[in-house]
Amino acid sequence: MNKKSKIINFIKYVFLIILSFISVFPFIWMVIATTNKSVEITKGTLIPGTYFFENLKNLLASDLQYMTAFKNSLKIAAVTTVLAMLISSLAGYAFEVYKTKTKDKIFKFILLSMMVPFAALMVPLFRMFSKFSNVVPLKGISLNTHGSVIIISVATAFLIFFFRQNTKSFPKDLMEAARIDGLGEFGIFFKIYIPTMKSTYAAATIVTFMASWNSYLWPLIALQSPEKRTLPLVISALGSSYSPDYG
Repeated sequence: MNKKSKIINFIKYVFLIILSFISVFPFIWMVIATTNKSVEITKGTLIPGTYFFENLKNLLASDLQYMTAFKNSLKIAAVTTVLAMLISSLAGYAFEVYKTKTKDKIFKFILLSMMVPFAALMVPLFRMFSKFSNVVPLKGISLNTHGSVIIISVATAFLIFFFRQNTKSFPKDLMEAARIDGLGEFGIFFKIYIPTMKSTYAAATIVTFMASWNSYLWPLIALQSPEKRTLPLVISALGSSYSPDYG
């Protein structure tokens, strides 16, 4: 490696280190801020303090029910992710593997739904879910239940499209060999397809979990009781209902 190449590589590494620091610095500052009081935080100090446990105690003692909201968010995100992986992958798998006359028309209709903004669906969804409380089998997904937040995210157009596109790379010879050996369609899906498509499931799991965890608009409308609220709603209430206590 000549001198010019070494200089270029040095500049590249310096540039990458600077970018990495810029990316990581907010998280470092956030961790340091948890150990200081509001006065030190507003001054912009970067020296770790000794108030971490006091701040944590004040946080848990507040009437915003942080731990309850955390558990609610974790529950909703986990259940949504598991159901979405199962239902959406089954749908995407079926759209790609099985041949029917109406398959492509239905799939195009599903893709078309991605063009409709969620804000346009809020009022119809609210009216529909508000009536579920009067129907015994549907009470679990009526308004002010976690089911109402989970049910709308278990079969999204994006996930169905994502799994269908990735199923195109799934070796069809494995399916034929499994059928010859007497394995049923569900057996092929659970015993061959899922283990083969682990990377696809990993990517979809991360995207779905993060989207469910950060969901704000629909939970704000659907979850009306304080004990049902998720973490994004509690954090929002912290900034709107109280004076900011940065410490």
